[in-house]
Amino acid sequence: MLVMDEEQTRAALPFPELIDAIAKMFASECVMPVRHHHDMEVPGEAHAVMLLMPAWVPGEYAGVKILNLFPDNHSRSLPSIIGRYLLSSGKTGEMLAMVEGGELTARRTAAASALAAKYLARDNAETMLMVGTGRLSLNLMQAHAVNRPLKRFLLWGRDAAKAQAMAEEAKALGITVSVVTDLAAACAEADIISCATLSSEPLIRGEWLKPGVHLDLVGAYKPTMRESDDEAVRRASIFVDTRAGALKEGGDIVMPLQAGIISKDAIKAELAELVAGSHRGRASADEITLFKSVGAALEDLAGAILAYQHASGQAGA
Repeated sequence: MLVMDEEQTRAALPFPELIDAIAKMFASECVMPVRHHHDMEVPGEAHAVMLLMPAWVPGEYAGVKILNLFPDNHSRSLPSIIGRYLLSSGKTGEMLAMVEGGELTARRTAAASALAAKYLARDNAETMLMVGTGRLSLNLMQAHAVNRPLKRFLLWGRDAAKAQAMAEEAKALGITVSVVTDLAAACAEADIISCATLSSEPLIRGEWLKPGVHLDLVGAYKPTMRESDDEAVRRASIFVDTRAGALKEGGDIVMPLQAGIISKDAIKAELAELVAGSHRGRASADEITLFKSVGAALEDLAGAILAYQHASGQAGA
């Protein structure tokens, strides 16, 4: 059985290939049971979350991700997301690979957002605003640049020092990032706004959004958390990775629904429908689009298969 660490996992998941692999998996016969989502008490700290996410393609591959999310790990200089993915043969049950789960999660999440933006962001999008300075931020900037001609990156974070450090990391990867402090002004300039935070209160306000912007909401992974306000949701055409996930766990969708701001019919399509072509995605240059991601087990399976194939020399076979 292959055992892949963080560096090996990163090297085995180039974004162009990963985006394509996830698109193909959404179009496949992948079976994806409802994931197990368990809150865990951590005395004196924010509650942690354990996720168990199985998926399989009959006769081909099967896998499960075990992921722990501990929000206060930053105080220990540890990543907030720690986990592993176990990939098996879907024909024999043989265990094929154990893939580092944090890097897999970060890269597949960013790739899914970039896949959605392929259908939802304007073709000529050039300016991206990244809201958040966590692990996902660099991945999201890299992934969104695959399908859109992004030339300018803006970065906002609550902690200016962390934002500057992230900008330096981006520079080392060849991405020039400008740190901004005025979030409203930055939103007014952006063609793509991507949010990856642990915020429980809205950060992005609908009144700040210019016509034609694409809003990519990746954080706020609980129904009690959100990154956008009611006006943003009201003004936007809403798309999700999966309806089942967004309607249960995505606070940016759940809370406006509970308040009567929107109805379930406001969700135009999920990612599988965009990939299949049953919904065209963006309808006009001035349309404001919103994509809410909560994560799907098939995305992990697609990434784990790709990582295994790269590591075992089967990629492109």
